[in-house]
Amino acid sequence: MAKRSLKAGALLAPLPPALVTVSNGERDNVLTVGWTGILATHPATTYVSIRPSRHSHELLLKSGEFVIHLPSARLARQVDYCGTFTGKKVDKFEKCGFTKELADTVGAPRIAECPVAIECRVKERVPLGSHDMFLAEILSVAVDEELFDDKGKIHMEKADLLAYVHGEYFTLGRKIGAFGFSAVKKKKKGPPSHGTKKA
Repeated sequence: MAKRSLKAGALLAPLPPALVTVSNGERDNVLTVGWTGILATHPATTYVSIRPSRHSHELLLKSGEFVIHLPSARLARQVDYCGTFTGKKVDKFEKCGFTKELADTVGAPRIAECPVAIECRVKERVPLGSHDMFLAEILSVAVDEELFDDKGKIHMEKADLLAYVHGEYFTLGRKIGAFGFSAVKKKKKGPPSHGTKKA
């Protein structure tokens, strides 16, 4: 299929429009971050990239801690609000109706309405031009109890997570496979059994 070449740009999708909470011990803030992801499994390492002009950038420099939240689709309006308005002028927790929870390992609060919260501590700040990347260790993860089955397996499809694609919000849609499903060999249908039937 024909492709159109564009100039270099940040076109990678889908992304999690994560809600990130920070605190300086006196004031809490929440902002929406599109640039986040996993850098390593062992040790569990993540990052957020934030513009130095953002209010939360200053708070994060002081505290060195933050919480990444994965929001459900029903929080799309709040997610957009937190990415549009600055915490310098408005209390976004109050405006969005978010319930603050104490985190297990960091000073920044968790948002009770989000199904997943990832508590992090900054290891390094890397200036990258328009954004600073805060490389961080994942200290703990909190997941809503209702997403677990009776065997302890997490069913993320129940969270109805929100996705971000080139300036627009989407729900994730239907499940089409699981990790490794392409390597599973299909069972061949054998010949019918010729065993005798019991009367």
